[in-house]
Amino acid sequence: MEIFWRAMEQINWYTGLSPTAFFTILASMIFVFQMVSSMFVSPEEFNKPPTVPVSSSNSANSNLFVDDSVADASQSVQVGRLTEQQLRAYDGSDPNKPLLMAIKGQIYDVSSGRTFYGPGSPYSMFVGKDASRALALLSFKPEDINGNLEGLNEEELVILQDWEYKFMEKYVKVGELVSEEALNERSENGHRSTDTNREEEPNKDQ
Repeated sequence: MEIFWRAMEQINWYTGLSPTAFFTILASMIFVFQMVSSMFVSPEEFNKPPTVPVSSSNSANSNLFVDDSVADASQSVQVGRLTEQQLRAYDGSDPNKPLLMAIKGQIYDVSSGRTFYGPGSPYSMFVGKDASRALALLSFKPEDINGNLEGLNEEELVILQDWEYKFMEKYVKVGELVSEEALNERSENGHRSTDTNREEEPNKDQ
C-alpha cells in the first residue's frame, strides 16, 4: 500500500496532475491510439520496409485501403489517359462504371474491393481521385486526397511507395492521369494527323 501512495505522489510531482486526472488522460490517450491504429495498419505491418509485389492470391493482407482479393485482369477495362475531372466519373456514383482510384498518376481498378471502396464503404472518399497524398500521410482529411506530393518527407514517400506496391499487386492498372493541356494537345495532334491523311488521299488516286 505504501508503494501505491508513493507512486501517486510521484505522478503528482512529475506531472502536476492529480492521480485521477492523470489516469483519466492516460486512458483517453490509449483509447484514441487504439481507434486510430485500427483505422490504419498494425505496428508490425507499418514498420515493414516496402517490398516488391509478389503475385500470390494466398498472401494475407490486412493493410489499409487494400482488401484481400486479387483483381481479375480480364474483368477490367482499360480507360487510357484521363484527366482528374474525368476520373471523378468513376467514383461509384454510376453502378455501370468501374471503381477507379489513382496513385502517383497511375489509375487502378479497385472494383474487386467494392466492400472497401463502394458507396457508403469506409474508403469510398478515395475513389475517383488521386489519393497519393492521403496514402503517404495516412490521412482521411478531404484536403489531403489529391496527387500533390510537395512537402512530403522521405518517410512519407516510402510509405506511399509501399502502398503503390500493394496496389500493383492487388489491382489492375487501367490508365494514367494527365493534365487537361496534355489531353487537348494529343487530341489536336490527332485531328491534324487525320486532316493530313485526308489531304493526301486525292493524290493517291492520281
